[in-house]
Amino acid sequence: MRKVLSVLLCLLCSLPCLLIAAPARAADNGSWSVYPVSSAVAARPYFYVSADPGQTIEDKVVVANKTDKPLTFRLYAADAYNTARDGGFAVRSLDERMRGVGAWAKPAKDRITVPGHKKVTVPFTVEVPEGAEPGDHPGAIVALDERVEKGGGGVALGVQRAVAARVYLQVSGPTLPALAVEDVHIAHHQPLVPGLGDSTATISYTLHNTGNVTLDPKVELTARGLFGRTLLSRDLTKIPAELLPGQRVRLTEPWRGAPQLDWTDVKLTVSAEDTKESAAASFVAVPWLVVAVLTVALGAGAWLLLRLRRTRPKGARGADVLRLRRRARSATTAPQAKVGQSAGG
Repeated sequence: MRKVLSVLLCLLCSLPCLLIAAPARAADNGSWSVYPVSSAVAARPYFYVSADPGQTIEDKVVVANKTDKPLTFRLYAADAYNTARDGGFAVRSLDERMRGVGAWAKPAKDRITVPGHKKVTVPFTVEVPEGAEPGDHPGAIVALDERVEKGGGGVALGVQRAVAARVYLQVSGPTLPALAVEDVHIAHHQPLVPGLGDSTATISYTLHNTGNVTLDPKVELTARGLFGRTLLSRDLTKIPAELLPGQRVRLTEPWRGAPQLDWTDVKLTVSAEDTKESAAASFVAVPWLVVAVLTVALGAGAWLLLRLRRTRPKGARGADVLRLRRRARSATTAPQAKVGQSAGG
């Protein structure tokens, strides 16, 4: 019998990581939604909490059932993180270790049943410890459906669905916005014969939030060839809108039309509020087939010259011996003739 595996899909809040401000709306997957209790002034899209170390905050979360049947949920608090794939906002699963909101926030009930087309309001507290580090501590209040939905098509995979309302907790104290660009790597691909195909490059790099506040990073990519010629200059768009404190995200950027014969320096400059850093890497674009042909030709020429030098001395040595003998004969006979002429006189 196939074993059904449980997979937690953290479907968070509204649209994840939009580049523009999202309208106030509940976290919703079509079957149920999770959101803060509205204030007397307006609806809140997320929980925005400011607290001092040692302070306890009280609030309420609403879980609304949009189906006809009652649904039972496991209610818990979780820390947030950036996904490795694209830097999207996600939360830890129930069995993972919590260090921030997931450890400090406690719902009044950890299991609730919501009737069809009804909603349940649950109070919760956030107890910030005395030694809490200042800065941002993002997290969420998660409503996890305890049912395991079987995968279709004969796949032995079960899915547990969850919806969460984001919690943006800021602990008072000094804030430090800081960013780093790390591990810049360039993979270059070009046709064997120059001009017969496109040359491309893939630039990989890691964005690392080394500070204690959430940042909205901007990344500028520049590439220069020999003598400082600008080959590429662009602002990158496929970056997370929220880079959470301490998080690393590995990203890639394609470059079509990369040089086929050049020494190229690539520079990435990342900036956010009150912080700016850069990192660089280089690559050499060379038509390797042409280089291989020239190398073979030069090697063949060198081999032929070496062969000629090795075979030439045998014949050259005999010719040199004959020349030396002729010179010796002329040197001995010429003086005798002159002596005889003098004696005869």
